Amino acid sequence: ANRGRGITQQICCVISHIIGGDKVGYWQVTLKHHYRKRPFLMSNTLRSVVLVDAVRTPFGKAGSMYAGTRADDLMVRAMRGLLERNPKVSPDAIEDVAIAAATQTGDQGMNIGRSATLLAGLPKTVPGYSVDRWCAGALTATTTIAGAIAMGAIDIAIAGGVEHMGNHPMGELMDPNPRYLAEKLVEQDALAMGATAERLHDRFPQLTKERADRYAYNSQMKTAQAYADGKLQRDLIPTAARSAELGWGVATIDEGPRPTTTMEGLAGLKTPFRPAGRVTAGNSSGLNDGATAALLASEDKANELGLTIKARLITFAFAGVEPEVMGYGPVPATIKALAKAGLKIEDIGAFEVNEAFAVQVLAFLDHFGIADDDPRVNPYGGAIAVGHPLASSGVRLMLNLARTFEEKPDVRYGITTMCIGLGMGGTVIWENPHYTGGKK
Repeated sequence: ANRGRGITQQICCVISHIIGGDKVGYWQVTLKHHYRKRPFLMSNTLRSVVLVDAVRTPFGKAGSMYAGTRADDLMVRAMRGLLERNPKVSPDAIEDVAIAAATQTGDQGMNIGRSATLLAGLPKTVPGYSVDRWCAGALTATTTIAGAIAMGAIDIAIAGGVEHMGNHPMGELMDPNPRYLAEKLVEQDALAMGATAERLHDRFPQLTKERADRYAYNSQMKTAQAYADGKLQRDLIPTAARSAELGWGVATIDEGPRPTTTMEGLAGLKTPFRPAGRVTAGNSSGLNDGATAALLASEDKANELGLTIKARLITFAFAGVEPEVMGYGPVPATIKALAKAGLKIEDIGAFEVNEAFAVQVLAFLDHFGIADDDPRVNPYGGAIAVGHPLASSGVRLMLNLARTFEEKPDVRYGITTMCIGLGMGGTVIWENPHYTGGKK
């Protein structure tokens, strides 16, 4: 109360100074009278934020099946597919659109969030903006939108991401400040993602190449099984693709998976980032083109519209690490998120960890004492098989986790987590709306 009176008096002093004269007492009386009639409307209660649905285009190899397709058209297809799957949501009910891209030039520039909103046919009254946190772009679009929903600024919105690495190779038009090297702020190869993965192997000698290859092999096998069981196809939006040789076609599955992968084949691959190294094309994610989109809402709005709730957002955290070992980022990010949620790693019953590199996932698992082949981790495979179109991947993790929640009502909490270039990690903790008791 005393602090409130002090602030009021300071405001009145400022007003008097601007207007002139000694009228502090007058303005105090006026402000008190005003706020008795018009009290502050800000609520101290955060609202529950839910994932209603999430989709993606099939992911293509960079410059392959989407060579003749624009990045913004991939994003538009994902957004339209999302809305087509949710007819109870009128396009004019969407209150904001946040779209991420790691390279924001050309067909991924011009404020891709607003541009894709217009191109997708949403009303011109729906605003949009672009997000960039490199690989965690779509994850950040999700948490940013979630924050706006939680504080009551909006009720329902779209978050997503797109990357056309065929049109925009990683690092395109980047111009690092010379101080990075002149002042030795980072090592010279800190922006070479494969080199950072090799450094993780150096830092943790127990993370051997054989373990990385085994993890990569299992990712391919899990993805092949998920396709055989029809589990991945249900969230893929068929997307037009044009080939110079074959003309127009429709992409219905990911282009990257290699179901015939063998351990022998992985062992024989070259190590392009270091002579006699451990990181190969086989135990890393590919270079890919694709887009993702998610529908987020307040839980009250979702219930009002009769929408299905696939996951409930509990909390999230981002953390920084040394850029030279950026793959370690999910560890401190998860530690922070768990602390915010008041949970322990043992409370988490499902994990979706982005597989930028096998060694990066293994570093995360080792830290938390989780086995390399723990069935809670990436049950449908991951980016090593289906690909990693940089800024889009965060939503892919979310839609996979939502499917795990549907299949496992005994699991209460799950996480989506990923490493981020230049030394960061991001983690979101989700609650299963289908939880019926049992495991956590």
